[in-house]
Amino acid sequence: MPEEKGALGYGVLSDSFGFLLRLAQLRSFAEFYADMGPEDIRPGEMTMLFVLAENPGVRQGVLAKALQIKRAHMTKMVHGMEAEGLLERTVPQDDKRSVELWLTDMGRARIDTVRPVFVRHEARDVPGLESAEVAELKRLLRRYVGIDPEEK
Repeated sequence: MPEEKGALGYGVLSDSFGFLLRLAQLRSFAEFYADMGPEDIRPGEMTMLFVLAENPGVRQGVLAKALQIKRAHMTKMVHGMEAEGLLERTVPQDDKRSVELWLTDMGRARIDTVRPVFVRHEARDVPGLESAEVAELKRLLRRYVGIDPEEK
């Protein structure tokens, strides 16, 4: 029985888009935690902070839909981040059922702390890929998920 990494046969899965994305996600998260570990931040929390910085006052439902986070999980994340003092919620005058999300000074400070570490993490070499291949893979993934290539 093969025990080395990559020594298993995957059959039809070796050409499965979803399977390959999942393995890539697991590897990416492992590298994220290795690099970002000292910052004590999870990928979801960092994503929320960065997106809120770009979209102050975004409605919670709009953010949940854009990030494809289930309503209950989004509520839990928001309450946790609010309790940590990273964001605040407001109810807009035009729709009392909605909630707008805003970074606090503490949230902006948290971004200022983790951004340089994240930028270094993202600038590292990706084992097994040339830099042009990484750029092309990112371009294709942005296209696949519908993110404007000019958006940075």
